[in-house]
Amino acid sequence: MSKELAAALETLEKEKGISKEIVIDALEAALVSAYKRNYGTSQNVEVIFDEENGDITVNQVKEVVEDVYDSQLEVSLEEARERNKAYEVGDKIKFEVTPKNFGRIAAQTAKQVIMQRMREAERSIIYNEYIAYADDLMTGTVERQDSKFIYVNLGKVEAVLSKRDQIENETYATHDRIKVYVSNVENSTKGPQVFVSRTHPNLIKRLFEQEVPEIYDGIVEIVSIAREAGDRSKIAVTSKDENVDPVGTCVGPKGTRVQAIVNELNGENMDIVEWDKDPAVFIKNALNPAQVVDVQFDKNQHSCVIVVPDYQLSLAIGKRGQNVRLAAKLTGFKIDIKSESDMEAMEEQAVELEEDSFFDALNEGEETAEQEVDQLTDAPSLFEEEETVEELDDEGTTSTDDASVFAEAGSQTDDQPGEPVMDTDFQTGELNPDEAEDLIEFAEERDNSGEEEAVDATIEEIDEATFSEDESED
Repeated sequence: MSKELAAALETLEKEKGISKEIVIDALEAALVSAYKRNYGTSQNVEVIFDEENGDITVNQVKEVVEDVYDSQLEVSLEEARERNKAYEVGDKIKFEVTPKNFGRIAAQTAKQVIMQRMREAERSIIYNEYIAYADDLMTGTVERQDSKFIYVNLGKVEAVLSKRDQIENETYATHDRIKVYVSNVENSTKGPQVFVSRTHPNLIKRLFEQEVPEIYDGIVEIVSIAREAGDRSKIAVTSKDENVDPVGTCVGPKGTRVQAIVNELNGENMDIVEWDKDPAVFIKNALNPAQVVDVQFDKNQHSCVIVVPDYQLSLAIGKRGQNVRLAAKLTGFKIDIKSESDMEAMEEQAVELEEDSFFDALNEGEETAEQEVDQLTDAPSLFEEEETVEELDDEGTTSTDDASVFAEAGSQTDDQPGEPVMDTDFQTGELNPDEAEDLIEFAEERDNSGEEEAVDATIEEIDEATFSEDESED
């Protein structure tokens, strides 16, 4: 039986690729556990498998010590030297303890270990093989489908294609051969799981690498891809060789190269544009086939405003906004499209707002200046109507307060400094009604004439005018 086991290990290594050394190590560890479990011992034992003849030997390992405290794990120096005089304290001695019926236990254990190792080895082999295809393109056959997944046979493993990774308008029938993009490979307890996609943008990249040798060789580079699977895609390409046209290379003679990719994706439209280091030029190319008049950037918001002719506004936006949406994904900028007429109206409105704000600022300045003038001229004036209205008492004379106002106003004039500006009648407040009325009429005449000197008229002028009136009456 042991020789048959050794032959089976060699066959397993050849057919399944499972290393014989790995299986033997696992078998020895399993036999040690089986021995301890069946014979109720915790002593230090080891199992040795002879690859040549297939014999299995169980050894008990003991340490050489001077004083023995545990006979299952230790052996005295004297007993050890009876076996070999070269033993010293601390050496390990192996005693064979192979049971007579251990062959049956070994056979059962070997079977379990080999089956387990076979499963683990197969999973590891499949995982290592398909992890190399991650982020790559593979061709598979549709085997079956349910409400959640479509299962695609990739050879040694069955990959899953989820709903979100399926192109909306595509139908998949059993035994159909399709190209899929390997998006992820996981090594789970149930074995390796491979997830594939038909909607990933990198599927476009891998298809172009297959159809265009210049992309595969690195002469032409795909910089970015924006895709709405099943409908339309935009690809930005650039060339490292000045003599190679990147767009023409991807399109191919009479469009044969790009048409092969369109057919593989069931009619998905392809827009191939040239990448440029200048963002304005790149955005203009991305909005192809629309013509762009101007590009205005807002670097803080990483956005831009695109100005197009009025008759091309709908073309630039695209059906359901698809063209500008794909261009924004391709360039990485937030794009706002305006027609020329709308842009001119916005500029005129901006100019009007600037003018309004300018005049508002001027008005605010004028109001501030007027307020300052009012504060400066807020002192009581002799000729203001509110301050010249006289309150007569019952005897027909002005009150003492009104007379004091006139006295204070007269004291502030600077026409003749150091000289008296009022006679006794003004200082004492003894002003009859006729004189007060003459004074008011004189003030109104000077105010109506518009002469600025009326505000600065002195008390002497008023006094002189009053006395002249008295003489004319006499």
